[in-house]
Amino acid sequence: MTSKSQVYHLLDPAHTNPKRLKKEREKARALRKSHWWKNQIALGVCHYCSKKISPALLTMDHLVPLARGGTSSKGNVVPACKSCNENKKLKIPVEDAFEELERQKKDRSTPENEES
Repeated sequence: MTSKSQVYHLLDPAHTNPKRLKKEREKARALRKSHWWKNQIALGVCHYCSKKISPALLTMDHLVPLARGGTSSKGNVVPACKSCNENKKLKIPVEDAFEELERQKKDRSTPENEES
């Protein structure tokens, strides 16, 4: 198990290729101008925390980050508040789920939660 300060992300050189990243960022810029994206942010809801936020303040977040092989496609981008986007960093959704399971496991095993 890794501690919070020991988060490891597998970065494949093929995914971090500057030409690939440039191409994906260009696709993201185009997607941001699409009616589809404007409809996504019009709701003004962050995908992660579900808070209502001004559409102008929502950012485009890649569920699977570009540096980890993600693409700039409708199925991989969601609106997110700046705070959630920054906290997510290079994690993928399954890593958050595993962290939550670990927290729950730890909470169940603490002495204050055990019956005498």
